[in-house]
Amino acid sequence: MPAQVRNPDENARAQALARQAQLTKPAGALGRLEELSAWVCAVQGACPPRQFSRIRVVIVAADHGIAAGGVSAYPPEVTAQMVANFAAGGAAVNVLARQAGATVRVIDDGVGLASGRIDREDALSVADFDAAFELGRAIVDEEVDSGCDLLIPGDMGIGNTTPAAAVVAGILGLEPVVVVGRGTGIDDATWMRKTTAIRDALRRSRRSVGRDPEGLLRVVGGRDLATLAGLLIQAGARRTPVILDGVVSCAAALAAERMAPGASAWWVAGTRSTEPSQAKALTALGLDPLLDLSLRLGEGTGALLAVNLVQAAAATLAEMSTFTEAGVSDKPAEANTPPPDESA
Repeated sequence: MPAQVRNPDENARAQALARQAQLTKPAGALGRLEELSAWVCAVQGACPPRQFSRIRVVIVAADHGIAAGGVSAYPPEVTAQMVANFAAGGAAVNVLARQAGATVRVIDDGVGLASGRIDREDALSVADFDAAFELGRAIVDEEVDSGCDLLIPGDMGIGNTTPAAAVVAGILGLEPVVVVGRGTGIDDATWMRKTTAIRDALRRSRRSVGRDPEGLLRVVGGRDLATLAGLLIQAGARRTPVILDGVVSCAAALAAERMAPGASAWWVAGTRSTEPSQAKALTALGLDPLLDLSLRLGEGTGALLAVNLVQAAAATLAEMSTFTEAGVSDKPAEANTPPPDESA
């Protein structure tokens, strides 16, 4: 069973909003940074906030049986090749992590051992699902116990946007054509195969598990999605904030929130993907992405680009002077005040 997730510190959030009102700027002038700074205080349980000191990207890599169905622009063996690229430090996630001051951990969650082909069979057995979910929880415990104070879930797996879209459609009761995107840049024929695969997967899942999130992760998801769901729930249980990335992490997040209501209070959405299923998941979660750069890479790249905004939000709240400290008037000029009489 998922661990119990407590709410972030609402007292710290209220203190943050009160302090924002005293900083040397017009009210609301820092826009979403003000809301974001309050979230940082709430998840840290302190105001003013501190800067994050150990940012960790956890890439969960897994193979998917559905990749053999021609739903991606790349062959299944690219998953293992990209894992090697991550280890060598040559992928986009490695570059952006270095810029953000983050480190990268890669989890082999079934590379070379594909989940079942979801249009024909369940992705996972009950035992395999349980093992993957518990792996996600264990990863968080290891990271938090080692000092991690900000988590970024990443993903790698050829064909993984297909089960991600199937999970979102299954939970929200949507038709395949509403959630199917272009993934790795697929052509029309591949898009039709992908749509058909999701249609067939949903026909199977609706008979067996309906809209149950845990059941959908097992039947039409995969090891990576189950692991990410366990990770996201345990992050909330361990009071550790998360920046979500693209469609795979957001599909897992949608399932995780349904499994452990309240977990989403510990997350912010880093980026808006071009995948329609990510938009559906974020709307259902009530999360508005910090960035919209037409990204569709995954790996945690979009979330890493949002790290600077989170850090900026914390820094402005913690380091800006208040009106009193700076000796600046906090009273705006009254409207319609007549100019002084210069003839006097």
